[in-house]
Amino acid sequence: MGPNQLQGGPIPSSSVVFPSPATRSPLPRLPQIQAMADLAVAPTDLFGEPIEAHPPWFKPEAFLRADFDPDAYVADLRSYVPLDSLANELRSHLAALRAELVGLINRDYADFVGLSARLKGVDAAAARMRAPLAELRDKVAAFRAAAAAALAALRAGLEQRAAATAARELLELLLDTSHVVSKVEKLIKELPTAPSDSSNIQAVSGDKGYSGNANTPPNVEAGTDVRETQSILLERIASEMNRLKFYISHAQNLPFIENMEKRVQGATKLLDGSLERCLVDGLQHRDGKVIYNCLRAYAAIDNTSSAEEIFRTTVVSPLIQKIVPQNYAKAVAGVSSDELEDDYEQIMQCVEKDCKFILEISSSANSGLHVFDFLANSILKEVHLSIQKGKPGATSPGKPKQFLKNYKASLRFLDFLEGYCSSKPVVTKFRSEPAYADFMRQWHVAVYFMLKFQDIAGGLDSALTTTITPVGMHENQTKPETLLLKQSIKLLESLQACWSDDILVFSHSDKFLRLSLQLISRYTTWLSSGLAARKASDGSSNSPADAEWALSVPVEDFIYVMHDVNGVIAVEPLKELLPTIMNAMIGVIVKRSNEDLKHLKGITATYRMTNKLPVRHSPYVSGILHPLKVFLEADRIHYLSEDNKTNLLHGSTDKITAIYYDMVSEVVNVARKTESSLQRLRQGAQRRVGASTDASDNIISDTDKICMQLFLDIQEYARSLGALGIDAREIESFRALWQCVAPRDKQDTIQF
Repeated sequence: MGPNQLQGGPIPSSSVVFPSPATRSPLPRLPQIQAMADLAVAPTDLFGEPIEAHPPWFKPEAFLRADFDPDAYVADLRSYVPLDSLANELRSHLAALRAELVGLINRDYADFVGLSARLKGVDAAAARMRAPLAELRDKVAAFRAAAAAALAALRAGLEQRAAATAARELLELLLDTSHVVSKVEKLIKELPTAPSDSSNIQAVSGDKGYSGNANTPPNVEAGTDVRETQSILLERIASEMNRLKFYISHAQNLPFIENMEKRVQGATKLLDGSLERCLVDGLQHRDGKVIYNCLRAYAAIDNTSSAEEIFRTTVVSPLIQKIVPQNYAKAVAGVSSDELEDDYEQIMQCVEKDCKFILEISSSANSGLHVFDFLANSILKEVHLSIQKGKPGATSPGKPKQFLKNYKASLRFLDFLEGYCSSKPVVTKFRSEPAYADFMRQWHVAVYFMLKFQDIAGGLDSALTTTITPVGMHENQTKPETLLLKQSIKLLESLQACWSDDILVFSHSDKFLRLSLQLISRYTTWLSSGLAARKASDGSSNSPADAEWALSVPVEDFIYVMHDVNGVIAVEPLKELLPTIMNAMIGVIVKRSNEDLKHLKGITATYRMTNKLPVRHSPYVSGILHPLKVFLEADRIHYLSEDNKTNLLHGSTDKITAIYYDMVSEVVNVARKTESSLQRLRQGAQRRVGASTDASDNIISDTDKICMQLFLDIQEYARSLGALGIDAREIESFRALWQCVAPRDKQDTIQF
C-alpha cells in the first residue's frame, strides 16, 4: 500500500491496533477519524467548567509506578469501592487513554503516513548486515571462552601458591616453636651452672640492669654476681617464653603443638620457680639490679601478680604482722586495741624505710615496669588482710566514734600511698585496683550514717514531743541572743552535730546536708502544727501530738518561741512562721480584751427609759487595754526585738479597735431601731387620743444618751492608746468609731 492510497483523516480510537504488514488493512478515512476524536473531548458542566474525570479514590498515576501491583491495588480498593464501580472507572480510563493515543497520532499524521514509504528496502539492507554481525558474534564468544579458561588457570595457580605459602609459614612457625622450646630448656638447664664472672653477661647487665640509687647499699656479698647473672638469664628466658606463647597462640590445635604441650608446661614451671627464688633472693639482699631484671622478666611473661604476691609475702607481710597482731585472741584480751591510727603511723614508717626501693624501681623511667602496682596489690592488700584478721572490730560501725576515727586514719593512709604515685593516671590506676575497692568496701559508711541519723534525728524528735521548756532563762536574760527553749537548743545541737569533725564523713556530706534540712523541716512542722492547733483553739483529742505543746502553754511563752525562731532562721518556711507566731500572741491578747468589751452592751440598759445623762466614761474602758499592758510589762518582753514589740502593739490595738467599732456600731444601730419603733408606737397612741405630737421634740432620746456615753468612752480609750504610744487618729477603725458616736459638730475633728 503506497502513500497515494492513504486517504482520509486521523485514526479513530477504536482502530488503534497495529496488525502485521501481511494483514494490514487500509486506514479509515479522515472524516471518520475526526468524528471519533471529537468524542474524546473532556466533558464540561453548565458553566463550561471541566468536570472531574475520576473520583478521588481513583489515582491514574498509580499505574505509572515501577512497583505497581494490580492484585494489591484491587485488594486495597475493594474494601471501600464496589468492583463494578472500579471496573467502570478502569473502562473509562482505558477509553481516555485510547483517545489520547489517537490525538498523538493525529498530531504527527503526515509523518506516520510517510513512514511506510521511507522503509522501502529496509529488509534487504538488514539481510546484508546480518552475516558480518553473526561472524563477529562467533569471534567474540570464542575469545570470551579463551579468556575464561586462562582466568581459571590463573586463579588455580594463585590458590596453589597461597596454599604453599601458608604451608611454608606454618612449617616455619612450627620450626621456630620447636627451636624456642629447645632454647628455653637449654637456658633453664644452664641456670645452676651459670658462670659467676662473665664479661659478656656483665656487659648485658650494664645495658639492661637497674642503675640503682644512692640509698641502695653496696653489693658486697659473695653471691651477688651469681644472682645478677641468673636474673639476666631469667629475663632472657622470659623473653623467649613470651615469644613461645605468641607462636603457640598462632598454631593452636595442631598435633605438633599438642605433643610439645608437656615440654612447654615443664619449662613454664621451671621458669616460675627460678624467677620466684631469684626475686626472693634479690628482695632479701636488697639487690636493685636483680630485682629490676626479675621484674622485667615477670612483665615479659605477663605475670605481674606473682611478683606482687612475692613482694607481699616476703617483705610486706612480716613487717605488718609485727605492727598488727594476727592473733585475734590477744586483741580480745586487751593486748591490742581496735584503734588504727598508731598502727598506720608505724606502717607508713615501714613503707618509707623498707618498701620505697621497689616503688622507685617499678616507677623508673623507660623501664616498662609501670604494669606493676605494689602499692595496691602488695602493701594495701596486706594491710587490709591484717586488719581483718588482727582487728576486725576496727571496721565495725557499731562503735561510731572509734569507727570514724579509724576511717579517717585509713583515708590519711591512702593519701600517703597516693603520694608515691608519679602522675594522675597512676593515681587513677591505683584507685581502680580490686585491692583498693576491697579495702574501701570494708568501711560500711552507710551503716554508720544510719546510726548517726537515728541518734541525731531521734534526739530532736524526743525533744519535740515534750512541752516547751525555757532553759537557762534567768542566766540568759542579759543575753537575748541565746536560744531559750530546750527544743530550739536541741535543734541547734543537732545541726552542729551534722557538721562536726567528730561525726561528719566528707564522702557522705550530701546525706548529712539532707539530714540537716530534714531536722529544720521537722522543727518547722512542729511549730506550724502547734500554731495551727492554737489558732483552732479546740484542744480536742484529734489534735496531733506535735500540737499539744501549743495548747498547754501560756501565751507569754510564745515570746520564747519567736525569739528562738529568729535565732535559728535558716530556710524560708521557718521564716514564714514569724507572722503566725505574732498572730497567736495578738489573738490571745484580743480575746482577753473582749472580756471587758462585752460590758459595753450594758450601756443600753443604763440609759433606756431614764432621764440619766452620762457625765464620765464607763468603768470597762480602763480594762480594754489592760491585757496588752500586762503583756508588754512582763519580764520576758525584753526577749522580743523592738520591731516585734511595735508589730505586737500595733497589731493588737488595730484588732481591738476593730472589734470595739463592731460592737459600738451594733449597739447604736439596735438602739436607733428600737427608738424608731417606740416613737412610731407613741405617735400612733397620741393621734388616737388627739394629743399633740410636738411635746417630745426637745427631749434627749435614749439613742443620743447612749451615743454620748460611748463618745466619752472612746475618748478615754483614745487616751489609753496614747499612753501606750499609739495615736488613735492613725487607726482606721477608730476613725470609723468616732464617726459613729461623735456629735455632729465634732465629727470633723478628732480631739480627746
